[in-house]
Amino acid sequence: MRIVEDPEYAIRCEDLSIARAGRGPAIRAVDGVSFTLPWSGTLCVSGATGSGKSSLVATLAGRRDDSLSVAGGDAQVCGVSVRRPGRALRVLTFRAGYLPQGAGPDLPTRLSVADVLSEPLVSRDRRVSQRALGVRIASLLDELHLPIGTADKFPYELSAGMRQRVALARALVLDPKLLVADEPLANLDPEVRHVAFEAIVRRRRQWGMASLIVTNDTDFVRELGAERLHLQGGHVVARSEAGGMIHTPDTRHARGLPVS
Repeated sequence: MRIVEDPEYAIRCEDLSIARAGRGPAIRAVDGVSFTLPWSGTLCVSGATGSGKSSLVATLAGRRDDSLSVAGGDAQVCGVSVRRPGRALRVLTFRAGYLPQGAGPDLPTRLSVADVLSEPLVSRDRRVSQRALGVRIASLLDELHLPIGTADKFPYELSAGMRQRVALARALVLDPKLLVADEPLANLDPEVRHVAFEAIVRRRRQWGMASLIVTNDTDFVRELGAERLHLQGGHVVARSEAGGMIHTPDTRHARGLPVS
C-alpha cells in the first residue's frame, strides 16, 4: 500500500478528541487538541497523571486499544489518518516507532532480548537474514550502552534501567521516521539518561526523524530544544516554543506552570 507522506509535517493534529470507555459512559480523555510537528522537530507533552497524555500519544502512534476511540477531529500521522486508518494502519506502525508507558517492565518475560528486538522485523519479513538481524541487534545494544551478552538474556534477568533501554531499542529497530515515546527516561539512572537523549538527537540530525515525547522533565525538554504542550483534563492549557515562552489559551488553568 502506497501512502504519500506530508512533505512538511510528521503530524498534523486538528481538533482531535479521544474517548475512553470504562464501566460507565465513555469520557473524553483528550478534547480538541491541535498542533503540528514538522520533520526533524521534537514536541514534548507534559501534564499531571490523568491529563490525557498517554491516550493522545498512543492514538497518534496507531496503538490504541479497544477502550480508546477517536470521538472528533482527526490527525494525519506520517500521511495516515488515525480516525479511520483501515489497512494503512500497518504503514503507520511501520513509520512510527512507539515506546509505551511502562514498556520496560512490560517486556515479554518468555522471550530473550534478541527475540524481543527481532519481533518487529520478523513480523514484517519472515525471510529476513539471521545474520542481518544479529548485526542490527548488536548495533542497537551497543548504541544504548548494553553489553552484547544482553541479547541472550531474558528481561527478568535485567535491571529496570536495562529493560527500559531494551524497550527503547525495540521502538527504534525499524528506523522509524517518527518516534513516539511515553516517558522514555523512566527507570534510567542519571548516568545513562544521555543514552536516550543521544539516540533521539542522532536520528533527528542524520535523517530528520521527528519525535513526540511525553515527559515532565523540564531539563530534558530544554536539552532537546523541544516545543511543549501542557495538558490538563484532556485540554491544551499551555504551549511553549523552544525558546521557553509560554502561550496560554486560558491563564487560569496554566497558573503555576514552570516556564523553563
